[in-house]
Amino acid sequence: MTQCSSIIAGSTMLAALPFLLCYSGLTVALCHQDLRHGLLPDRYTCPLLWSGLLFYLCLAPHQLHDAVWGAIGGYLSLAAIYWLYRGIRGYEGLGYGDIKYLAALGAWHGWRLLPQLVLVASLLAGIAWAGAGLYASCGRKSKWGRSNPLPFGPFLAAAGFWCGWQTLASLTL
Repeated sequence: MTQCSSIIAGSTMLAALPFLLCYSGLTVALCHQDLRHGLLPDRYTCPLLWSGLLFYLCLAPHQLHDAVWGAIGGYLSLAAIYWLYRGIRGYEGLGYGDIKYLAALGAWHGWRLLPQLVLVASLLAGIAWAGAGLYASCGRKSKWGRSNPLPFGPFLAAAGFWCGWQTLASLTL
């Protein structure tokens, strides 16, 4: 019986491989774009979102509702922060690509991991921002500051990879 279940588990993981490669490739492309140009283009965020939903539709349809609510929750949570910050400060503190990227991560990881994704990404960004401030306080010119904001996408990506093992472990395929 264990041999049969290991064959089934192996074939399921083999079926998941193209999706995981798509996730990894699009995430690397998004990091590159955000670091280089300060943008998270729709040509990467939209396929990432749809591939996450398709992953659940094909491999774990009984968990598809978690992915849909993850996408909705990811989008609405950062959109609320975006509009609140813009209303208070009068300018953007977050790009709309970050909002779409968190929606895509929500589609991949489900709504339950959204707080953890945002917390880990924010902590990593805070550490990087503090490091850039320390670097600048030593008399060196930092790439990031008030006039050139810190891209949040790479920190979301790192949080997505970090939380990814929890997503894979929680799948009941």
